[in-house]
Amino acid sequence: MLQHVRELEKPIFCLKATVKQAKGILGKDVSGFSDPYCLLGIDQGVGMPEGSPVSRRRQKAVVRHTIPEEQTHRTQVKPQTLNPVWEETFILEFEDITNASFHLDMWDLDTVESVRQKLGELTDLHGLRRIFKDARKDKGQDDFLGNVVLRLQDLRCREDQWYPLEPCTETYPDRGQCHLQFQFIHKRRATVASRSQPNYTVHFHLLQQLVSHEVTQHRAGSTSWDASLSPQAATILFLHATQKDLSDFHQSMAQWLAYSRLYQSLEFPSSCLLHPITSIEYQWIQGRLKAEQREELATSFTSLLTYGLSLIRKFRSVFPLSVSDSPSRLQSLLRVLVQMCKMKAFGELCPDSAPLPQLASEALRTGTVEWFHLMQQHHQPMVQNILEAGKALLSLLHDVMRDLYQSHRTWNKIFHNVLKIDLFTIAFMELQWLVAKRVQDHIVAVGNLVSPDIGENLFQLYVSLKELCQLGPVASDSLGVLALDGFHRWFQPAIPSWLQKTYSVALERVQRAVQMDMLVPLGELTKHSTSAVDLSTCFAQISHTARQLDWPDPEEAFMITVKFVEDTCRLSLVYCSLIKTRARELSAGQRDQGQAANMLCVVVNNMEQLRLVIDKLPTQLAWEALEQRVGAALEQGQLQNTLHAQLQGALAGLAHEIRTGVRTLAEQLEVGIATHIQKLIAAKGSVLPEDAILPLMKFLEVKLCYMNTNLVRENFNSLLALLWTHTLTVLVEAASSQCTSSLASSRLKVALQNLEICFHAEGCGLPLEALHTATFQALQSDLELQAASSRELIQKYFCNRIQQQAETTSERLGAVTIKAAYRACEQKLHVELLSASNLLPLDSNGSSDPFVQLTLEPRHEFPELAPRETQKHKKELHPLFDETFEFLVPAEPCQKAWACLLLTVLDHDTLGADDLEGEAFLPLCRVPGLTGGEEPGETPQMRLPLTYPASNGDPILRLLESRKGDREAQAFVKLRKQRAKQASQNAPHLGP
Repeated sequence: MLQHVRELEKPIFCLKATVKQAKGILGKDVSGFSDPYCLLGIDQGVGMPEGSPVSRRRQKAVVRHTIPEEQTHRTQVKPQTLNPVWEETFILEFEDITNASFHLDMWDLDTVESVRQKLGELTDLHGLRRIFKDARKDKGQDDFLGNVVLRLQDLRCREDQWYPLEPCTETYPDRGQCHLQFQFIHKRRATVASRSQPNYTVHFHLLQQLVSHEVTQHRAGSTSWDASLSPQAATILFLHATQKDLSDFHQSMAQWLAYSRLYQSLEFPSSCLLHPITSIEYQWIQGRLKAEQREELATSFTSLLTYGLSLIRKFRSVFPLSVSDSPSRLQSLLRVLVQMCKMKAFGELCPDSAPLPQLASEALRTGTVEWFHLMQQHHQPMVQNILEAGKALLSLLHDVMRDLYQSHRTWNKIFHNVLKIDLFTIAFMELQWLVAKRVQDHIVAVGNLVSPDIGENLFQLYVSLKELCQLGPVASDSLGVLALDGFHRWFQPAIPSWLQKTYSVALERVQRAVQMDMLVPLGELTKHSTSAVDLSTCFAQISHTARQLDWPDPEEAFMITVKFVEDTCRLSLVYCSLIKTRARELSAGQRDQGQAANMLCVVVNNMEQLRLVIDKLPTQLAWEALEQRVGAALEQGQLQNTLHAQLQGALAGLAHEIRTGVRTLAEQLEVGIATHIQKLIAAKGSVLPEDAILPLMKFLEVKLCYMNTNLVRENFNSLLALLWTHTLTVLVEAASSQCTSSLASSRLKVALQNLEICFHAEGCGLPLEALHTATFQALQSDLELQAASSRELIQKYFCNRIQQQAETTSERLGAVTIKAAYRACEQKLHVELLSASNLLPLDSNGSSDPFVQLTLEPRHEFPELAPRETQKHKKELHPLFDETFEFLVPAEPCQKAWACLLLTVLDHDTLGADDLEGEAFLPLCRVPGLTGGEEPGETPQMRLPLTYPASNGDPILRLLESRKGDREAQAFVKLRKQRAKQASQNAPHLGP
């Protein structure tokens, strides 16, 4: 090929020289300015050796003397300036670049002027010297301003720079600079392409070949090619454009034709097209193009637009999101198309083209329909039946949803920002019509044959369609009526199968969860077992299904919710029955009762967890929102009488089951408590009460700690309360049937105190208010009495009688009036018995013979003081005794709460025993002078009402009577029983 080129006719080589401007030249005129012009040409220098004297002289010689006139070129004259601007281009031919040189001479044009004119332009002394110099030279001779001589061999293919103007002499060495631009070109080429095609076409084909090579050889992949050519390719293109003298505009046009055509066959970034588009737009002048060039450019515009629209139509497959740079590549393509359609060249050459947004929108609609049919064909089932067709339709619908999500999140932003097109709305409107048609055809094919599997498939279709409608744009008049409006009515016949399937699946899960449950807590903090978790998940799934269904018609939605609540409540009761049966099965082979109780705790906790889940149904099923939706469609109170009644019934049933479980636990513990209490009572007398109670406390500590660990706090508190009641019952029975000694009573008393501490647990158990019931207080009093000694009981007896007397408000038996004082200096108790009044007539004659017996009680506190008596008064119901008695007694025993002066009023009977009129008690601690250090002054009178001892027996007396070996107790009881008997005989005298 090289040899063939060498045999061709040589081209005509030329130097394209552009004289642009000059600056800082000499001022040769009188005015200080010049009228510069340039002469330029090429000195061939044939046969002249390099560096010879003649060569050096010729380099300093002027153009008009060395270069033939037909080869000399001249610029225009620029008058009166030192910085002329020409911008003139000349084509200078040469034969041999080795010896040829470029010459440029700059001259000041000299015209014939009168001396008067020159003197008028005179400005300084330099101008005067110019006048004398002009007078000596020939008229009309131009002045030399400087020259530029350059060897062609030293020039590059393209040069553009400032060159200094060289002088002929050294008089004025600094003559300014001239701006020159050079370009080597040729006029004729003997190749086929040069003869038959325009230069820019050849440049276009050459560029196309080089770009195709670069794209195919790019190592990192063509999509990452940045449109840069290798240095060798860039040099070839530069030399070709330069030597063919292609304008920048034609180069840009060739680049556009090459890149736009290659983009349609090779894969490389569309951003490579932006530079030629910008260049063409910047330099566009329609008149510069020939008819065939305009047609070729218009064809390239139309071709790229058609190809770009085809890519937009298939953007889902051409720009997959699985490739990371797909969005940026699509955005780059859209920007190229927008920039191309905005060009003046595009508007003038393709005036009939529709607006790009309109074309792109139509392409997107067509592409969306094509993509849907392609996906439909892809999901076509192998087996042709209703169920497989439904599964294929569901898969197709999922792909549609995925595509819409991608369009909404990614693609819509790109199309909207670049083309102001709402891709998502376009895709949604097309797809919803296609989806609606397919779903309707499938439901017609299903008909009334809704099996469980087909029903589940229809439910998934319903949920997906609902999600599709929610994803769609906001309804507006511009969208019109959608094909999916009211789609829920298509699925109405399938609702019963959906509800039945939901209940059946939930029931199976409940049964399986109970069967797999070992009734072991999940952890220290989680006290229920696996079945409760599974059941909670199951109910959550039911609620999720209800929310997914979310039926639009209010009345039907209400009935569906009623069904969901009914099924949930039914499942909860079924679970209670199953879990109790499971507990019995697991406990049947257990010898350890503690393990059985542990399982029962887990059962109670599971029911409690279930109760909490059921209690959340109104929130999970959004009853409040449902009530607002239904509104006036329901009768007054219908929602309350259905949903709330069902819920409350289920909660009441669960609460009953929980209470039953807690009661069973309490009964199990009650047996152990009763056994330990019996052992406590039967312990040897040498065992202290504190030691005897230890087995019971350890039993309770282990059991309650175990229950506290395995029961929900609320149920544990209920168990504590129930167990406390049972424990008190056991203690009461033990106290009433087994207590025959003060030791046993003391042990029971200690047991009650420790049990109180145990059940209170420093505030972590039951509050003290819940522990201190009436039974507890009565039992505590009884045990305190039983544990007391005989003397303590006697003291308690007198404390009670003093208290009863203080609470007496009437004087039905009469009263006695006395004065009492204690003289500390004499240690004497001084008592004046003044009178008695309103005594009972105990004799047959309607009167009485009263007298008063004075005794300091209890007798063990005052053993040395004998009783005193007053005189007897005959037939007197209001006797005036007016007698004084003194008792020598220290102050200390008198200050005790039970120390008292017993005034017994008797009716003297000569033949039989004396009758009892009544008793009065004077607490000694209240006697004046007993507590103070000073002697009492005037002693006040005290009126004491008479009372009878209890006729039905006193518990203290019963305790004392039970102590057969205690003589003091027996004597006291005998006396008090005698008084009680006398009181019962005199009771009829009191009247009704």
